[in-house]
Amino acid sequence: MPGEASESELRGPVQVPDGLTPGNVSSVINLQESSAAEVPELNVNDPDSWSGQTHSSSRQRVPRDSAMWTGWWLWPLVAVCTADQFRDNAVRLMQSTPVIDGHNDLPWQLLKRFNNQLQDPRANLTSLNGTHTNIPKLKAGFVGAQFWSAYTPCDTQNKDSVKRTLEQIDVIQRMCQLYPETFLCVTDSAGIQQAFQEGKVASLVGVEGGHSIDSSLGVLRALYHLGMRYLTLTHSCNTPWADNWLVDTGEDEAQSQGLSSFGQSVVKEMNRLGVIIDLAHVSVATMEAALQLSKAPVIFSHSSAYSVCRHRRNVPDHVLQLVKQTGSLVMVNFYNDYVSCKAEANLSQVADHLDYIKKVAGAGAVGFGGDYDGVSRLPSGLEDVSKYPDLVAELLRRQWTEEEVRGALAENLLRVFKAVEQARAPENTATNSCLPASWHPLREV
Repeated sequence: MPGEASESELRGPVQVPDGLTPGNVSSVINLQESSAAEVPELNVNDPDSWSGQTHSSSRQRVPRDSAMWTGWWLWPLVAVCTADQFRDNAVRLMQSTPVIDGHNDLPWQLLKRFNNQLQDPRANLTSLNGTHTNIPKLKAGFVGAQFWSAYTPCDTQNKDSVKRTLEQIDVIQRMCQLYPETFLCVTDSAGIQQAFQEGKVASLVGVEGGHSIDSSLGVLRALYHLGMRYLTLTHSCNTPWADNWLVDTGEDEAQSQGLSSFGQSVVKEMNRLGVIIDLAHVSVATMEAALQLSKAPVIFSHSSAYSVCRHRRNVPDHVLQLVKQTGSLVMVNFYNDYVSCKAEANLSQVADHLDYIKKVAGAGAVGFGGDYDGVSRLPSGLEDVSKYPDLVAELLRRQWTEEEVRGALAENLLRVFKAVEQARAPENTATNSCLPASWHPLREV
């Protein structure tokens, strides 16, 4: 539960005797077992038994204190080696089923730090510093697909939100053009699987905030044709047609009581196009309305479990039941405030959220939505995108089956994406590329 220290934190570091490695643990265990078999019962009335020498036998026995010393350091060592085994198994699983992450704000960092000038040497994604995400970290974390956030702040609503959203979609597409050996821009589930086969990071566009469509179904359709494959119905502000999560805290007033009639039209049009509905950031009433209206499963691209951390950005139990009933997906957020409801959190507490969602909504309802490069505080053990294997190892330690782990890594999102594609109107076809193959960035403005 949140706030509790993990077993490894309580134990502290294990001191391993010189010359002993995980590779020879089994022989040491056998040695201990055979040695312990030779240790006689300790008789406090017989001093000779203390040294292991009996009157009835001249055979030398292993001193009991030596066997006890062996036991003292052996079992923590076994725990360490078991942990190594979980990590090894996590890597093995992720080599064939890499993680699909639901939300990463690297494009926002590129805007803030470099004004989207990707040719700036400091913006080189192979050596980028000061971010949670760069190419080496993505490879170390076995990230096989990423929904990159095309985000523009709420204060752009009714102003220049559409233009600024287009600029963020542009920077995502230019990432794919400048680093074709690493990123493959895709727009459908088949494209994700193609990227897996090619060993690349499938790169998809998620538009974070309904204010980015400026209350226009025409803009919604245009963003779809530019590669948007999910739309978060609100950010942390109401749109004229949907309420955000701050309504549930009392900081904002409800305007639509969930979804207005136009908001319902937005949901229906997203179903028709084949755009995934994202309910991160929305109010509970909006969650309920969208889940009941949508003909396809929805996602929470970066939200956690309210019962584990009572923050209104998280998903309450009755909504988790709707998630289960609709085959939808909650991709767990790593932001400390949503994990532990405190400024500090750890990897084990993130796993608590995954466990809880699995328990309430089923193993098919769980995914990862780290929110890297969009938050200021991350759990110890999950400091950047390279740490995903450690979280997977923790799930294996908690006795998640390999099938359940593969689901959380990628298969659950692929199932949802395919269902969204199947529910769309027949005339809407998707291509595997966000841009024509001949497109090249000539200059940056």
